[in-house]
Amino acid sequence: MTTLPDASTTTDSTPTRLPAITDEEIFSAHEGGKLSAELTRPLETQRDLSIAYTPGVAKVCTAIKDTPELARTHTWTGRLVAVVSDGSAVLGLGDIGAKASLPVMEGKCALFKRFSGLDAIPIVLDTNDVDEIVETLVRLRPSFGAVNLEDISAPRCFEVEERVKAALDIPVMHDDQHGTAIVVLAALTNALRVVDKSFTSIKVVLSGAGAAGVAVAKILGDAGVENVIVLDSKGIIDSQRSDLTATKEWIASNTNPGGISGGIDTALDGADVFIGVSGGTIDEEHLPQMADDAIIFALSNPNPEIIPDIASKYATVVATGRSDFPNQINNVLAFPGIFRGALDSGATDITDAMKLSAARAIADLVGDDLAPDYIVPGALDARVAPAVADAVESAAHAQGVVR
Repeated sequence: MTTLPDASTTTDSTPTRLPAITDEEIFSAHEGGKLSAELTRPLETQRDLSIAYTPGVAKVCTAIKDTPELARTHTWTGRLVAVVSDGSAVLGLGDIGAKASLPVMEGKCALFKRFSGLDAIPIVLDTNDVDEIVETLVRLRPSFGAVNLEDISAPRCFEVEERVKAALDIPVMHDDQHGTAIVVLAALTNALRVVDKSFTSIKVVLSGAGAAGVAVAKILGDAGVENVIVLDSKGIIDSQRSDLTATKEWIASNTNPGGISGGIDTALDGADVFIGVSGGTIDEEHLPQMADDAIIFALSNPNPEIIPDIASKYATVVATGRSDFPNQINNVLAFPGIFRGALDSGATDITDAMKLSAARAIADLVGDDLAPDYIVPGALDARVAPAVADAVESAAHAQGVVR
């Protein structure tokens, strides 16, 4: 059983409305950055120095030269995640550049430490060139044990992840894709329990064909959903369109089994589930045509595609990405435990089976407390990261992707 830091306070499903946060409070909290390095061993005496540094350190260096795998256990790389971004798709801010993205990457590293006990370092790269990003990470490989790719714009993010995974023998995951997809799957698993529907029977409409949208479409297919309709800014993605990128050609080949075309009104006709990861908005006039006991996940931040008060008029279960509404679908439920489980197991990869196991672990924590306004644990639920880590570690061993 993985033991992690006490990350929290509650398993209560009801979010607390926060008092207004001032600009002064925000800037004060970020002054000096949100991270610092700390010692794991004392350096108080001459003996301490001789062990931690010269001459003692030379023995460890020589041992690692002879047995490189010792770096995992005798340096911090075995618990160190590199959080890497080029600043090209940051939050809802878009391409703001590497330096401006640094506060987000620091925040991600802080979440790693808080929820999984892992150390993490932000690495922001002043380039959007895929070759340069991959080459940089290959050359930095001895410095860390895993890579969390973050806020890299689509479609480059797909190539970056694929090539970095191929080049490195350590866990690599683009969290904007897979963290989102894992938590969506966990939430949908329990939402379907609420409305008594199955993966194989539902029609899912997915608005957004970027990083998160593609990953959500894939994981839903892996989970058994047979009818997924994906829309981009031009409407339903189908094989008859002549403007498809390689990624959207994959979507056209692996979704939309009925080959329908058109816009959101056509897509939502009879839909059981709407999942929004697009940053757009959906007019209320389209919602009445959804199926009975519909499910709406409006995940765009800070402005959901459908305001929850409106969505609740037409759906039995409503979720957002915000912390001030019930059912927050947030990546923090996934990535700390995923990387902790991957590193603890010595995994060389983060596989689809590990992601599915993580989703099941998150969903299972809800248990008998399941309700329309409680389909996933809260972001501060201390049970989540250990449960996910254990599930991921078990899946890694079962698949044999460990050292």
